Formats: sequence, structure tokens, C-alpha cells
Amino acid sequence: MRKRTAIVAIAFISTSLLSSYVFATSSYASEKKPSNTGATSATLSTKSKVAKALCRTTDAIPHFPQPLAAPRIGKREKVQRNVTITFKTNCGDIVVYADAAKAPLTVRALAMLATAGFYDQSLCHRLTTTGIFVLQCGDPTASGRGGPAFMIPDEFVPQEVANNYPAGSVAMANSGPNTSGSQFFIVYADSTLNPDFTLWGQVIKGLDIVKAIAAFGVVNGGTDGAPMQRVAIESVSVR
Repeated sequence: MRKRTAIVAIAFISTSLLSSYVFATSSYASEKKPSNTGATSATLSTKSKVAKALCRTTDAIPHFPQPLAAPRIGKREKVQRNVTITFKTNCGDIVVYADAAKAPLTVRALAMLATAGFYDQSLCHRLTTTGIFVLQCGDPTASGRGGPAFMIPDEFVPQEVANNYPAGSVAMANSGPNTSGSQFFIVYADSTLNPDFTLWGQVIKGLDIVKAIAAFGVVNGGTDGAPMQRVAIESVSVR
């Protein structure tokens, strides 16, 4: 699929995080995932106390969002200004500076989804703690396969160099070229990825929250899966 100047409406999409790390299709997914066999009851008890101190309990559950039409940018329409997007979570506010100059379609789509309440009461469904270091959110179904009824063409991507997605970067998840939807990932430690994921923002507040969530680990002691600490986006504001 070639890049387009407007967002193309399509059917419900699948947006796993990385072409080389997606759950369903990669060699990485077929490998046996290591488990934290050395964890003790005392360790888990300590982590539970940390979790209670870090985040409030949440009533958010997986759900199907209301379908939304794809936003478009016409030829005569000015590119929107840069904005800040605040994700209010049960663990605290995560504020992202969104670069509309580099990723205008992406920022427009995310702002529209945010103001329409698409992300409200949605769970962050994936955390990786080895090889790449990201927290993935933006799928109300919490399955890794949910999203809006449209795709966003790829925009600004980094070069293929070491640590091309540095700590604090926010990028779109996808399942291949030009398949971004609503899912995004927050990089909490320098990571080297294939340069296939639109970089649209930078965390300017709350990266410490993401790091704390990552330190608590993945469910069942793995390195790639649902975060042990339940994280919910309660609401989103755009300014």
C-alpha cells in the first residue's frame, strides 16, 4: 500500500506493536518466553505494596469503542499546530508533546480520537522489558488487535541506527506499512527498532510513571505481555 495524503477509511484493523515482535506472526512470538522463576513470595509481596502506592485501582475493562469516521486534511487546509496531549491514567498524568509538523495526519487522528472519548477507560495492554522497552496503549479491546475503522499512512520515521527510538519517544504501533490506527507505544528506555513506526510525540511529563510501571514487570513474570501493574487511560485532553 502506498503512502497517501489523507487517512483512508477501512474496516476494523489489527495493530500489534512491531513487525518483528508481534504476538501472532513473528518468530519472536513462537519462541518460548522466559519466566521469572527466581521470584519469591517476599518479592511479590513487596511489588504488590509498590503497585498500591503507584496506581489507584481502576474499573476499566476491555470494550469495543464507538466507530468514528476518518478525519481528513484537504489540500487547502493548513497543517494543525503542535499540541500537547495529556493522558490521565490511574497511575498519574502522562503528557506528550505532539509534533504536527512532522506527523500531521497522525496527530490530527489522535487528537480526534482523544476528544471523541475513544481512549477513555481503556487499558494499556502490553509491556516489554527485554530487547525493547515500551508500554503499549490505545486499544480499548485490550487485545492488541483493536482500533478505529481507518488506517493512517506512515509519516515521520527515524533512521536505522542504534537507539533510534530513545527514551521518551511516542510512536504508532502497526501491523505493517501504512496500518497505524489508534495504538501507540511509549518508549521508557532507549530502544533500537526497525524504522517502521511513525514518531509523533515526546513525553514531557510522566516518563517516571512509565518507568515505575515497567519496573513492576509483566504478568506471570515474563518479558512481553500485559503489565503486572494494571494501567488505565481514564481520559485524555488536547491543548
